[in-house]
Amino acid sequence: MYASNLEELLYELTCEADAARSERADFTARFDSLRGYGRLPRGRANHATPLSDAHIANAILGLATDRPGWTGHVSLLLADLRPVGGRRASFGQVETLSDAVQLLIAEKSARESFLSLVISSAKSGTNANGHASLSYMDNGEPRTTHFVSKMALSLLGAGAENTYRPEEHLALAARQYVLSRRFFDRVGRAVADARAFRHPPASDGSEYDAEEAEERRRKALGVRKGSYYLNMGVDNQVAWPKKETLITFDQYTMVLLPKTKENVQSISMDLTANKISMEEATTVMNRFLSVLAWCDDKFAVLQDGWAGNPIPVPVPRRDLAFTTTHHWVLDRQIPKTDEARRALAIYREARNAEQNFLVSYAVLSYYKIIELRHPDPGDATAWLKANFPAASGDIPKDVLARFDAERGTVSPEDHINRAYRIAVAHATPKKTQPSDPDSLGEVRRLHTAADVLRPLARHFIRNELSVSDSRWSGD
Repeated sequence: MYASNLEELLYELTCEADAARSERADFTARFDSLRGYGRLPRGRANHATPLSDAHIANAILGLATDRPGWTGHVSLLLADLRPVGGRRASFGQVETLSDAVQLLIAEKSARESFLSLVISSAKSGTNANGHASLSYMDNGEPRTTHFVSKMALSLLGAGAENTYRPEEHLALAARQYVLSRRFFDRVGRAVADARAFRHPPASDGSEYDAEEAEERRRKALGVRKGSYYLNMGVDNQVAWPKKETLITFDQYTMVLLPKTKENVQSISMDLTANKISMEEATTVMNRFLSVLAWCDDKFAVLQDGWAGNPIPVPVPRRDLAFTTTHHWVLDRQIPKTDEARRALAIYREARNAEQNFLVSYAVLSYYKIIELRHPDPGDATAWLKANFPAASGDIPKDVLARFDAERGTVSPEDHINRAYRIAVAHATPKKTQPSDPDSLGEVRRLHTAADVLRPLARHFIRNELSVSDSRWSGD
């Protein structure tokens, strides 16, 4: 049995498993996913490599998901599920769900006592996915072996099968895929027939075209075994390559990915190849964008992202959450005083700056609100000292803890003035170290500053300028 023959067989047996007939292309995608996860032999050289029972079981278990691209991942999850009550309590005394499926493929006697297999990739307990129930006849009595995550240690011991209640562990809603005895009879006969008569592969090997193209792409981008990529979105108007490009910047290599309909421009950096931490890599990306912004005299903003992929992955466009309401109300007027109007304008700029990764400007803007009535640094510091105890109740506890650890024995008002206002407003302050917005450590520190100063700015606007923050203030 070859992979292309198995693909044809599983499509034939399962294409009518739902009201809507399965798309043939979905099964091509499923088998691509299985090869990508190493669940089937990879590469054109293995086009005519016979599949083992374990390979066939991998493909069958991947049917549990209705999303073809997740087939390999789901197969990996389900194959290692363990029987509740341990091996001695399981169907055929198997150790894993994969072993049970292989037994059904290979042994006609096992299929004769078998009734059905229900598999699901839904959540099953805490931080675990995947569940299966195999029903069969044992000496004329119906029995069921349940398979769960190997992390559910309390369910794997002898006797657990007697008290196990699957409904207590499954998700509130779960898709389940049911495989009958007739299904396994057809698979078992087809596998035996293929091995006896050595039928040729059903395809000409063209299914490997996409895989080979992906291999060429990975080679061009410098991907290697053990790669661990940090992927960060970028908002910019600097010159950017039209296609994925591997570049060298100083002593580092990184991949630049272009903007598409679904994705923003982004940078991917292999932490393993560059021998660098995520924090250091983020700083290098910022240094890179700073050089581009200077050379092109255009903006370049590093956004957020994630780490962990073995290949460069494009960053999706941001689809930020927002608040909607069925009954929208507002009873407000333009503030009467110039101070109040300017305070709200500066506050909106500060929030916009935070949202768009310009945290230095946000910190300075929040402080500018306090300076509307306290332009002298001494007066502003005195206001902070007098109002910090009241305003700090609106600062999240984790932010306050970081702030207290950062300032040490320095008073809150002096630390805000020196480490925040002076640091971001002056390039060479005498009383504190300069702020370097390319450094990830400094960016994190400034986010703490913004989280501290925002409640102070709101306290000032509410109490000093008498501006309500209610949408229905009746002003």
